[in-house]
Amino acid sequence: MNLKENFPFKVREGSEKLVRVTASASDKIFRLIERESKGGFLRIRITGGGCNGLSYKMKFTTEPRDGDIFVLSEGVKVLVDTKTALYLRGTTLEYSDKLVAGGFKFNNPNAKASCSCGESFNL
Repeated sequence: MNLKENFPFKVREGSEKLVRVTASASDKIFRLIERESKGGFLRIRITGGGCNGLSYKMKFTTEPRDGDIFVLSEGVKVLVDTKTALYLRGTTLEYSDKLVAGGFKFNNPNAKASCSCGESFNL
């Protein structure tokens, strides 16, 4: 994907060194994109909140924003804002369909502690 041709604003190209999507997560993301019909990009954000201070947020969107970092991993078009990128570097997004402790999980090497549900962390 040529970012300069496709978007009139500034989008930087990143790599899987920022965030990597596993094959199982990719499969689930593509099924959700098809079902939700809200856009073909997965936006990952880190916001304040959760029981450990920071939490992960994911949503589908139709296009990048000015300043976003674009990563293509396992065919998934991931968008990350520059602030989130500071905390996300080296993270792997995994998915498990297990009934107990299943769902999307972020394996973030920067996290010093995380809650048992895996949805929040601190540095």
